[in-house]
Amino acid sequence: MRIYNSMTRQKEELTPLEDNHFKIYVCGPTVYDLFHIGNARPFVTFDTLRRYLIWRGNEVSYIQNFTDIDDKVIIRAHSEGITPKELAEKMIDEYFKDADGLNIMRATKHPRATESIDDIIHLISILFDKGFAYTTDDGVYFSIDQFPSYGKLSGHKLDDLIAGASERVSELEGKRNPLDFALWKFKKEGEPFWASPWGDGRPGWHIECSAMSLANLGETVDIHAGGVDLQFPHHENEIAQSEAATGKPFVRYWVHNGFVNVNYEKMSKSLGNFFTVRDLVEHYPYHILRFFILQAHYRMPINFSDDLLDAAVTSWQRIVSSVDLLSFVANASEKIEVDPAKERELTEEIATCRFNWQKAMDDDLNTADAIAAIFDLVRAANTAATSGAVSPETLLSARDTLIELLDVLGLDPTAEKEDKIPDDVLTMVEERTKAKKERDFATADRIRDEIQARGFKVEDTPQGVRVIPLGS
Repeated sequence: MRIYNSMTRQKEELTPLEDNHFKIYVCGPTVYDLFHIGNARPFVTFDTLRRYLIWRGNEVSYIQNFTDIDDKVIIRAHSEGITPKELAEKMIDEYFKDADGLNIMRATKHPRATESIDDIIHLISILFDKGFAYTTDDGVYFSIDQFPSYGKLSGHKLDDLIAGASERVSELEGKRNPLDFALWKFKKEGEPFWASPWGDGRPGWHIECSAMSLANLGETVDIHAGGVDLQFPHHENEIAQSEAATGKPFVRYWVHNGFVNVNYEKMSKSLGNFFTVRDLVEHYPYHILRFFILQAHYRMPINFSDDLLDAAVTSWQRIVSSVDLLSFVANASEKIEVDPAKERELTEEIATCRFNWQKAMDDDLNTADAIAAIFDLVRAANTAATSGAVSPETLLSARDTLIELLDVLGLDPTAEKEDKIPDDVLTMVEERTKAKKERDFATADRIRDEIQARGFKVEDTPQGVRVIPLGS
């Protein structure tokens, strides 16, 4: 498998430091609110990467943190009249509701910043001992001048960054360089704090992720992932403080997903197009959101709009209907007269689908092309199923292939099938069948219309009567 490494700006062969064991760190949410569709994209994308690596026979240690102490957490908690800890607990519970809905696997561990204070203080102490940290009136800072390779991930020119930062940062802060960033913030009135060798306070954002990664995955991780918006300054600062402390490469592959737009505009609260996942699932099921996200290559910008989401609903239903049709025809009681040519054709299509699907996934996790390979099999399988000339075994092989490959993408076309057709609708189908046998076509047509009014349609096939939801 090849993956695009943001550090080297090229695709590279993806190999773990330890045989068949990938160590992955993914930046998790700051838990002050429900997570939005911009957060959902990396959560879904890198969950899919994890699933694929497991499918290929690897062990994966997957760490995704919770930032549960931060300016946003403190401000939101104060506005609600609760403690930051109470807010974080509530929002972490809400995170899991949406994450479970999107079928995102639980991480190997979800460390929290507030539970990692000892690790954070230890890491800052090392930076002090090595001359990379210094104190000011308001906290402890990392000195980027002591880390000559600062900027190697983002590719930014330091002179330009310093000039821009100088316009925003007051010299009164006592920072040696405008780009120096906080490792520890001294306590302020009404804020949570912890004791440290430099004074009571709380950690800076960047040091939290470095400490949690080092504590849970060791000095060098295989993959560090997140949205492209985190590349600078967050990931750049993680590299600086981690490598300054250990003297070893912090990350072997940096992987970033592209931006999210809404109705072709950048998502922002000021434009009024800022949507949480919870907002969207009032109109579209979780699995449609996941399917929609994976229809685009993870490094490309993705646009959310009602029209595109509606199209995703239709596309997903084509897959679900194909899986239903294959099961229905394969399990029909009528004996099938197999056509060897059509049998061979579907067998070859199954093999082609598997080959093209894995080829796409191996090429920088190209889920867009992987899904295209699935639709190629859907078309071929539908044709084979309606021909009445392909064996049940081969039809079921096509169905099982679709289910297996979709499962690696975190999608299940068989979900919620039980009791999907209400009992009274099934009774109506039986009454219609009886009316047709008795040549009472007026009654049969009336019952068919009533079934359609209930949101279902009846198909008379060579294998028998099939009832499916409208739109399938």
